[in-house]
Amino acid sequence: MANRVAMAPLTRSRASMDGVHSQLAVEYYRQRASAGLLISEATNISRQGRGYAFTPSIYTQEQVAAWRRVTDAVHEAGGKIVCQLWHVGRMSHSSLQENGAAPVAPSAIQAGEVVFLESQTLGSPSMPRALRTEEIPLIVDDYRNAARCAKEAGFDGVEVHSANCYLLEQFIRDSTNLRDDQYGGSVENRVRFPLAAVQAVSDVWGADRVGLRLSPITRAVGDTPLDSDPQATYGYFAEQLGRLGLAYLHCVEGQTQGTNAADDFDFKTLHAAFGGHYIANNSYDRQMAMAAVASGHADMVAFGRPFIANPDLVERLRRDAPIAEADRATFYGGGAEGYTDYPTLS
Repeated sequence: MANRVAMAPLTRSRASMDGVHSQLAVEYYRQRASAGLLISEATNISRQGRGYAFTPSIYTQEQVAAWRRVTDAVHEAGGKIVCQLWHVGRMSHSSLQENGAAPVAPSAIQAGEVVFLESQTLGSPSMPRALRTEEIPLIVDDYRNAARCAKEAGFDGVEVHSANCYLLEQFIRDSTNLRDDQYGGSVENRVRFPLAAVQAVSDVWGADRVGLRLSPITRAVGDTPLDSDPQATYGYFAEQLGRLGLAYLHCVEGQTQGTNAADDFDFKTLHAAFGGHYIANNSYDRQMAMAAVASGHADMVAFGRPFIANPDLVERLRRDAPIAEADRATFYGGGAEGYTDYPTLS
């Protein structure tokens, strides 16, 4: 590992509506390959898993070929990159689903917030339908297929997206999981599907090439209430993940895009329950990151938005140089502007 800096997953909505990345993405990731680890933007494991327009996918050969160009460029630049596997669950719109179908979720509870549509406008998520019990193993198979595709595309590993109130976390939280089958009720039941997805991915890669992202106290995405006992629920889940021997646990410490809230939840106990490597994330600055690693709180710190306007963020952190601010108007959609045209210090 070149350094203790990771690039956090960043949705930029620059792919085609078929989930195929363009040559722009090759340059975007190559520019940021100095990070100790690049975690790709969230990548759809299936058409059903898509919740935002122009996001990349990894379940067809055309998508694999496009990602292969990205991973080759990152490796040529000396970097390492893992693919974040994503199913949004209820955070989707029927216009983004095959044949205008309803999004799926643990329970038929509509999400708030907004989704990015093909018209490049924002819309509200559609009312989801509850997954039938027999459908859940089929989604586990989608995770397995996406993991195989990620290996074929040349990634160095995968990260399972179980954070930010998307499908796997919708199952974990008792606020969004009202099921009465083997996937609902007790915490053991609520984590059954996420653990099955992680196991399927680990069967493809080996557990030491698989990470997982969690966000125990993120509530704003989709107006999703917290679990009734997040410390116990996520502590149990982390312990089960640790038994699988995963490469790392990656935690959003607070509200996504909010201030760091590492003191609002006992992340140290969560880390201990997991027992393996820990990546801390959420509004860290240079001093906070150095302190987190020095204290043993984290083995690595992931930076998100700072990497948008600072392709050479690692060098800026090393020199304690100024960090440029990104243009929020170009975060999602569009072309090279605000994507590959930010300058380096040199």
